[in-house]
Amino acid sequence: MTTKPSKVEDHLRRCHPDKIGKDLKYIQTLKEKYEKRPTVHSMFSSTSESNDDGLRAPYNISILIAKSGKPHTIGEHLILPAIEEVLKTVLRKSSFDILKRIPLSNNTVQRRIDELPGNEALLLA
Repeated sequence: MTTKPSKVEDHLRRCHPDKIGKDLKYIQTLKEKYEKRPTVHSMFSSTSESNDDGLRAPYNISILIAKSGKPHTIGEHLILPAIEEVLKTVLRKSSFDILKRIPLSNNTVQRRIDELPGNEALLLA
């Protein structure tokens, strides 16, 4: 798909007046950087490494909850809302798909802690 030069010029004039007069190579470099930037979607994509990270994060959060000595409901009442706020405010992304991949209910956190080998040492640390 190609864009009419007049539309590009109009867009530059309205939205990016500081970029008017820059050469084509500069604009192409900006476009390449934009296309290669990390996105929330790419961070939570379905690649095997991301799936491992998607499984690892809730376990790591469960360990943090266990170490804090706080009730396990803190995952649902404080941690998930905090993650949601960061996603909405900083990354300006919908948090629904990401948060549903991080289950932190009281029972789930307790089960994960119980599954960890040497969890007694974890709770004493």
